[in-house]
Amino acid sequence: MDHFLYRNGALHAEDVPLEEIAAAVGTPAYVYSTATLERHFRLFDEALEGLPHLVCYAMKAASNQAILATLARLGAGMDVVSGGEYARARAAGVPGSRIVFAGVGKTEAEIAQALAGGVRQFNVESEPELAAISRVAVAGGHRAPVTIRVNPDVDARTHAKIATGKSENKFGVPISRAREVYAEAARLPGIEVVGLDVHIGSQLTELAPFEAAYRKVAALTETLRGDGHDIRRLDLGGGLGIPYRNVNDAPPLPFDYGALIRRTVGHLGCEIEIEPGRLIAGNAGILLSRVIYVKAGEGRQFLILDAAMNDLIRPAMYDAWHDIVPVVEPDPGAPRVDYDVVGPVCESGDTFARARPLPPLRAGDLVAFRSAGAYGAVMASEYNTRPLVPEVLVKDDHHAVIRARPTFDEIISRDTIPEWLRQE
Repeated sequence: MDHFLYRNGALHAEDVPLEEIAAAVGTPAYVYSTATLERHFRLFDEALEGLPHLVCYAMKAASNQAILATLARLGAGMDVVSGGEYARARAAGVPGSRIVFAGVGKTEAEIAQALAGGVRQFNVESEPELAAISRVAVAGGHRAPVTIRVNPDVDARTHAKIATGKSENKFGVPISRAREVYAEAARLPGIEVVGLDVHIGSQLTELAPFEAAYRKVAALTETLRGDGHDIRRLDLGGGLGIPYRNVNDAPPLPFDYGALIRRTVGHLGCEIEIEPGRLIAGNAGILLSRVIYVKAGEGRQFLILDAAMNDLIRPAMYDAWHDIVPVVEPDPGAPRVDYDVVGPVCESGDTFARARPLPPLRAGDLVAFRSAGAYGAVMASEYNTRPLVPEVLVKDDHHAVIRARPTFDEIISRDTIPEWLRQE
């Protein structure tokens, strides 16, 4: 469920007409619903009620500080994967005790940054990283809390580019070597082992892969405890998907996911950490765009928008589907036209949809890409010197710009022309 609904023939974000936002900030623009963000976080929090737990939002999905602050006020932790994300989380008011630092390529500077500012734990991905964390911790007079991410070799049955739990993926240590790596961690002076970590992928639409992975985690936890390790936290990752295309074919609910966690690892007495991102942010955001031209092609119609692949890369990168709807509600019996929906970037890959049936549209009409709150604005670029899309947060009948669209002067001023090119 989201809070983008038609009212009196016009699509609204909560109580704000999208036409009002387009008039105020221009298009394209990302628009987020506070009510949807809060509702989706609470669904996960309530799904684990009664278990010691922390829901850490995977902020790579959408990392604007206003979104982070909205979730932090509800008690969310943050899952960060870079020093920049760590700094964003802290700037949004998230204490270090609620920040989990993940990622396969943590630098020593990032490790030192998190240790100095406070961190709940590092999710360690390799033995060289483990050694680096110990070295930096000792140098700074710390003991670094760590979980070790194991790769359970479980097929998440998702897109190959977002699968992370198979043996050929770059993430984690092979589960077959986990005891050896934990033994090494116990010997390192700057390391405090606090738990075990697993994450098998993103946009999972069924629970079976989670169950297979979590049962392996449960067995490994017992083994590691038998080896003398204090496994008191289980970081189970994120990955639960959202319905992009058909709401009647929705992925499992957070309640069912919580029940699975209880069934597979609830008996271990561990604090549970989960790291949802897409399901919290995905349906909480839309990309608002305007039709520039309707162009007749050879046997097809092109709907040319002012949004492009640099604003929303998912269709070009993942062949992802986003529902595209007009902001003015069509009549129930309105005819449909098959449009190739494209942007203005000089790439054939700048295509959002092919032969997409939509009501007849004209230049100047507004459309909305649904389910664009996750991996939308955060993956945007300024390709073709197109300014980054502004972001707008709605709460009830209010809206605020939470990232402004830069001017061309601001973009160009970041470049520096070397002195030898300034000489006549």
